[in-house]
Amino acid sequence: MSVTQRLLCTLSHSLPYKSTPFPFLRASPFYYFPFSRPPSFSTLIMSQNQGGDRAQKWKVESKPNAGTSASASVAEAVTDRLGGLNISENNGQIWKPKSYGTVSGPASATATAVDVQTEKSSVDLSKILKPNLLENFNVDNSTYSLAQIRATFYPKFENEKSDQEIRIRMIEMVSKGLATLEVSLKHSGSLFMYAGNEGGAYAKNSFGNIYTAVGVFVLGRMFREAWGTKAGEKQAQFNDFIERNRMCISMELVTAVLGDHGQRPREDYVVVTAVTELGDGKPKFYSTPEVIAFCHKWRLPTNHVWLFSTRKSVTSFFAAYDVLCEEGTATSVCRALNEVADISVPGSKDHIKVQGEILEGLVARIVSQESLKHLEEVLKDRPPPPADGAGIDLGPSLREICAANRSDEKQQINALLENVGSSFCPDHSDWYDAHSRNADRAVLSKFLQAHPADYSTTKLQEMIRLMREKRFPAAFKCYHNFHKAESISSDNLLYKMVIHVHSDSGFRRYQKEMRNKPGLWPLYRGFFLDINLFKANKERAAEIAKSNNDLVGRVNNGSNNSTRDGLADDDANLMIKLKFLTYKLRTFLIRNGLSILFKDGPAAYKAYYLRQMKIWGTSAGKQRALSKMLDEWAVYIRRKCGNKQLSSAVYLSEAEPFLEQYAKRSLENESLIGSAGNLVRTEDFLAVIEGGRDEEGDLATEQEAAAASLSPSVKDTIQKDEGLIVFFPGIPGCAKSALCRELINAPGGLGDDRPVQSLMGDLIKGRYWPKVADERRRKPYSIILADKNAPNEEVWKQIEKMCHSTRASAVPVIPDSEGTYSNPFSLDALAVFMFRVLQRVNHPGNLDKASPNAGYVLLMFYLLYEGKSRKYFEDELVERFGSLVKMPLLKPDRSPLPDSLRSVLEEGIDLYNLHTKRHGRLESTKGTYAQEWAKWEKKLRDTMSANAEYLNSIQVPFEFAVQQVLEQLRKIAKGEYTIPSTEKRKLGTIVFAAVDLPLAEISSLVDELSGKKPEVKAFLEDKHMETSLRKVHVTLAHKRSHGVTAVASFGIYLHREVPVELTALLFTDKIAALEARIGSIDDEKIVSKNQWPHVTIWTGEGVAPKEANMLPQLLSEGKATFVEINPPITISGTLEFF
Repeated sequence: MSVTQRLLCTLSHSLPYKSTPFPFLRASPFYYFPFSRPPSFSTLIMSQNQGGDRAQKWKVESKPNAGTSASASVAEAVTDRLGGLNISENNGQIWKPKSYGTVSGPASATATAVDVQTEKSSVDLSKILKPNLLENFNVDNSTYSLAQIRATFYPKFENEKSDQEIRIRMIEMVSKGLATLEVSLKHSGSLFMYAGNEGGAYAKNSFGNIYTAVGVFVLGRMFREAWGTKAGEKQAQFNDFIERNRMCISMELVTAVLGDHGQRPREDYVVVTAVTELGDGKPKFYSTPEVIAFCHKWRLPTNHVWLFSTRKSVTSFFAAYDVLCEEGTATSVCRALNEVADISVPGSKDHIKVQGEILEGLVARIVSQESLKHLEEVLKDRPPPPADGAGIDLGPSLREICAANRSDEKQQINALLENVGSSFCPDHSDWYDAHSRNADRAVLSKFLQAHPADYSTTKLQEMIRLMREKRFPAAFKCYHNFHKAESISSDNLLYKMVIHVHSDSGFRRYQKEMRNKPGLWPLYRGFFLDINLFKANKERAAEIAKSNNDLVGRVNNGSNNSTRDGLADDDANLMIKLKFLTYKLRTFLIRNGLSILFKDGPAAYKAYYLRQMKIWGTSAGKQRALSKMLDEWAVYIRRKCGNKQLSSAVYLSEAEPFLEQYAKRSLENESLIGSAGNLVRTEDFLAVIEGGRDEEGDLATEQEAAAASLSPSVKDTIQKDEGLIVFFPGIPGCAKSALCRELINAPGGLGDDRPVQSLMGDLIKGRYWPKVADERRRKPYSIILADKNAPNEEVWKQIEKMCHSTRASAVPVIPDSEGTYSNPFSLDALAVFMFRVLQRVNHPGNLDKASPNAGYVLLMFYLLYEGKSRKYFEDELVERFGSLVKMPLLKPDRSPLPDSLRSVLEEGIDLYNLHTKRHGRLESTKGTYAQEWAKWEKKLRDTMSANAEYLNSIQVPFEFAVQQVLEQLRKIAKGEYTIPSTEKRKLGTIVFAAVDLPLAEISSLVDELSGKKPEVKAFLEDKHMETSLRKVHVTLAHKRSHGVTAVASFGIYLHREVPVELTALLFTDKIAALEARIGSIDDEKIVSKNQWPHVTIWTGEGVAPKEANMLPQLLSEGKATFVEINPPITISGTLEFF
């Protein structure tokens, strides 16, 4: 068999060339782009017949015999099209197609190859990869560029508001009837996009690799499962349909072969998450009802979706999540949401059956208020389709194929694509040698220089130019488009472009640009373009110009692009991701902590996981339980693996057995882990109470009371007979040296007799902190002002160690700043710090206006804090050192930071990231970006100078800042400082809903009863009520007794005031409670799920508070005392979760 015939075996279904998105390009060297929108949604859905015959046997279409059926002309076309395409691999072996077969049949999943070493020379890439093809393509007035979005996912919008603010806004919008809340399951996988065989298959930022090959195979198998023996026909129709209508289908690809997430899925599958019409303008994303209709039409897998359209349902949803976020699994979460949602649409892939119990999270977003009605109509018109492939032998599975082809990635890719079948994947061009696909960087510059051939290209050029000018952290990678090989000529070049945003900061910055320039197109996740560079004569150029003008007119006269489904941009993009601790402990704490554990040891690992839990706001009980488990895990895995780090891709091979055995030890462990193996019953988690506390958590145990009596007072925690170190976790320019001078000269010092001295880092030779330690030993009772920036935890640890070894306390002094979500200092603060530094002269540390890289140095300090929110930063310092002093910096009523200042700072941050990524800590005056740094430093100085008046006006007076710091330090020195609370909101520890009553009023009532009723006085004589009663409430619903949704249903009344009428006191020698009648909120009667609403005020030793529920029965049996409160006393409380 000749080489050409062998090629035909692989590629015969992709030739002769069927179609191109640019059909006019083949007519002449002069081009014109015909504009047309794809058909409407209803047309797309209804244009194909529905249904399919059930079949009992899967049979794959046999392939033609290349040796007998291929004509010489077609063989020549293949050779011409591929030119010298280098598809050789593994020492000259080339992939040989074979027939599809089952595992038990004669064919296997193993790839085979034949030796073509002797004929390899006849295959070259000269047609596509001529080195001078792009070089000789000169951009002139007749050069045009045409760009079309080929695949994309939703734009990535970063919420500027906190999660709590987003929740409040979502509840407000739903309550006012402006929108509906849509919630969907987050399957744990990776993004996969499919635009047809010609359109291509894409991962998040790449194509033509194992990720996309796996995606194509799994999607193809979904068709087999759904359509049975008609799958091949439907696959071909589906490809034709989405290519003809220029559509992209986005999916979550869930598979065990691409690395471990939270739980290895039981099956390999995809779930459709978006359907997009690419058209000739901005992509149009289908609404969820439209996505479901589309999926039912083609029998594609859908996700589980819930809609919440009332205030009660949406508040109940958030309350249910708060109850479950630390313990929830797929079963408990889905059951709870099914009960509180207005409508629940189960996915065609049941998460519990195909992935398992470990649920990554939920995605909640605001959608049109009409969504509920539309969804009901879709479900009525298009019910879930049948699965005609059930019971049919589908052949080798993904896991079997990958297991049978272990030599390298290319072999696996080939085996997967061959097993997909030619009806779905007839052309493997995208998976040719990755190195050969890379195109010269000049493609991008020529694309931007050429005239845009249509409106879409104009907007895409605008986007790319802006991102390059502003130095966004993004790459624009260009590749040869092998699908269009036959259309390439010296005047017509075709490429693919991937817009790869490297960090989330790029999306955030782009959002800000969109607010300033509403006409900008969004920056999408998973962003792929088809690029065409071509020449046009004057006539064709005039036609292009006319069409552009017509389209711009249609766009300008069309609907307002600033809204979606009638929602303003800020509201249309409201979305929140809600993850579960049972998933995060596996992925973030175990998997992501492996490198730290093996490289830096158990202590660093412990610091890592504790920091993560603090960032998440994990409850104290769960932190204790997880710490115990993770410490044991660290010992176990290091002992088993030695110094060889466990691969994160297969970490569950070790973690899952460990978790399974750990869960067996107790119900509390089962609750902690959620699910491991098949031994953990998910229904049991609701019955676990954290840390052995009593069911309602109000009454102090004897042990707790004893511990409380021994706890030292705040004044006792700050010693006066020891030294004090005042240090500065700040940035150059934060005025620490000036502050130290003022503190040294302050009359009366810090208010006590201890001497105060300052050690300026810029004047001390050698290592600074050991010098401070030496000074501490020489003068153990002195107060040292450590005049040096202390920007990271490494320095903080040194200070902690110094405090322990020299008997001292340490006080951090920080500039007061709002910070950002990922940095404790705002850009406003950074601008002021830079402004101050650039005004200095003759600075001892040579960091002043004469320093050529002053801006670079300040950026280096600023980014040392990156990854810490302001709250985390402050909490960390308080927890380490017990105190915190804030130095006022910016006026609260200042005007916003000017765009020019913000822009130059953001450009500098991006440049710094590029520089350090390539050169590490190399000075900015050296390396690849030296010239860029010089230009930026000059631009920074010019911008600072132009905004000098603004920068001076936003700072608080320095004298005021000094006075505030001095007052705070004096309180600390005198032991009068109140340690700030760092307690975070404890989500996920919700056990019950109750009306929280004021303790003082209940105590007063009990005292009054004792004074009036001798039996009450006798009962209370030895009860020590002042120490045993800490909080009082009326339980409304309990997670264990009444279920998650019963607790969540009270979310609508959270923090609302409700009257409680107390009518009687019932007691025995073991327990006492007040009988309660609960009032109304907004004329809505609040009904407790308890049969006898009550306020438990005392229990005997070993008696659980829930036993108070038995008092009415004990009374009827004559075993309890009843004391009427006449007239009843009404006390108001607030409805809260506990």
